[in-house]
Amino acid sequence: MGKCNQELLAERARNIPLYLHAYAFHLNMRYERVLPGDLLDIAHQQKLKGVKIHVEDGESQSLQKLNDQQLHDFKEKAKKYNLDVHIETSASDKATLTDAIRIAVATGATSVRFYPRYEGYLNDVMAKIANDIAWLSQYDDCGLSFTIKQHEDLQGHELVTLVNNSGMKNLSILFDFGNMINANEQPLSALEVMSPLITQVHIKDAKIIKEGKGWGHEACRSGHGDLPMEEMLKTLLLLGEDKPQVHAFGLEEEVEYYAPAFRFDDEGDNPWIPWRDASYTPLPDSNMIDARLAQEKEHALAQIKYIRNICDKFTVN
Repeated sequence: MGKCNQELLAERARNIPLYLHAYAFHLNMRYERVLPGDLLDIAHQQKLKGVKIHVEDGESQSLQKLNDQQLHDFKEKAKKYNLDVHIETSASDKATLTDAIRIAVATGATSVRFYPRYEGYLNDVMAKIANDIAWLSQYDDCGLSFTIKQHEDLQGHELVTLVNNSGMKNLSILFDFGNMINANEQPLSALEVMSPLITQVHIKDAKIIKEGKGWGHEACRSGHGDLPMEEMLKTLLLLGEDKPQVHAFGLEEEVEYYAPAFRFDDEGDNPWIPWRDASYTPLPDSNMIDARLAQEKEHALAQIKYIRNICDKFTVN
């Protein structure tokens, strides 16, 4: 790496915009041991820039279930801590996006992430998603940014096509460190394909699992998997010439999350995309709940330290 790039990497690594991701506390939130407001406390304690939170995180106490006053209180707490809020949802249809936008506005959020979940032949699925994005385009000037996440079934070039064809200036790609595996892509090559349009990131590690003529993955502790985390982080930090292109790195430790292969070597030009549920991690046995929830918190905090250590290394090399 040239001296200029080394200096740029060091500067950006020192100022990396890290966000607490609610999925790092997925099990705790399933059991309502950690609630949306608690994420703000943790992010503040860890000196992070913001939080990324799903509308359903926290079950009966999720943002989706809160009344207007409670959403306002969440907004004020985030403002008190000077934390940026990003809202996430797990579909791309009109009703789902409408609710996510409602919550984003009520909480003072700046961004909404979505990903499509349709079953069908690829060409038909792409057409459905394009229609969803065409509807979303009416909100292009509402003050929110929008990201579509690469989520295990679509490949990088397909997402690039959807975003480029949208005509939206405030729609971009959220790059996940591991989800390209299930779409039968390699991490660094998928990153290269999507790189012109990536503005946000989910950081995690995973074990890559061969499944027939495709690949699945099981997420694991950062630094213990098969993903080139350091190289991806470096590449993402260097995107953008005059200013950083990526403005949110979500810390999404999700140990034991599993996703099967969705795309295959022999699938042809118009493969069948199977239905998928929203992401979840298996719940622990009843006698292991407390220990597993404590462990999950430890893993989430350890990931913050792990990523900061990599960034520290970038500042001295």
